[in-house]
This record gives sequence, C-alpha cells and structure tokens, in this order.
Amino acid sequence: IFGELLMLIEADKRKSSFATKLTYAEDEEDTFFVPSNLHLIGTMNTADRSLSIIDYALRRRFAFISLEPKFDSTFSAFLESQGISQSLRDHICSSIKKVNAVIKQDLNEGFRIGHSYFCTFNNHQNEDDWYKETIEYEIKPLLEEIWFDNSDQVKKMYEILSR
Repeated sequence: IFGELLMLIEADKRKSSFATKLTYAEDEEDTFFVPSNLHLIGTMNTADRSLSIIDYALRRRFAFISLEPKFDSTFSAFLESQGISQSLRDHICSSIKKVNAVIKQDLNEGFRIGHSYFCTFNNHQNEDDWYKETIEYEIKPLLEEIWFDNSDQVKKMYEILSR
C-alpha cells in the first residue's frame, strides 16, 4: 500500500476521485484516499546518518523546515519556570552556544545540541547534580560519538560545559 500512498499524498491526488482499491479488500467498493484536509508532518534528525538519504520519491512530496536550537531568553524563561537558578541558566545557554558553534564549524549544523536535554529538571532535584548527570550521561556520550576520533576535542567541549 505504500506505493499507492505515495501517489495519494500528492496535492493534486487528494480527492475521492483518486481513491484506490486496497490490495486485500474483499469488496470492490473498499477504497482509500487521502483527504486534502489531512496534513502529514514528519520530523527527522539530520545528524542521524540512517535518515540522511531519503528516497527522492518521498522527499519531493514534503516541504522541509529547519529548526534551530535556541538557547535564548525564551528558553531561559522556561528554565526559570522550572526553578533553575539564574547562574545555571546563564551557564547552560552560553556554554551550549559555544559548543554548538564548534560543532557547526567542525561537522555541520545538524549535529548541534538541542534544548531537550535540559527540559527534564524537576524541583525535587538538586540542580547541580541534575546538570552534572545530564552532561556526564547524555551530552558527553554524544560528544564522544561526534568526535569519536578526537578525544582532545571532547575534553575541550566537556570543560566548556563543566560548572
């Protein structure tokens, strides 16, 4: 059915007049079409090498929008609403921006660190312990994968992130 679906998601094929009989349908009237008011939204992380090459037949049916990691005042306000101190908020935003600049320069922008790593804090935790654990067990392994052949660069980035 995926072949039929590829055809049916095209903008000019989203009408009941293009309805296709399902392969295993028992009745001739069992058809399928994609209505024009159904919006398909997909997400992908371009750093994931398994997704970097998408079949052109699928790619041409979608528009692509890049989302940038934003460690700005809006994100800082979110961290504040979670109970994170000003000093840690400032450190997260400034240090991740520095690390992301190096990642973008050395590799490409698709490998940059996003904000989701820092959205897990709850007020019952010690913020320093939470931050250290996030860096040690989530960010550092990511850095080690990004620079698998350059442990010195991992150490430099880890030092920037350390508090």
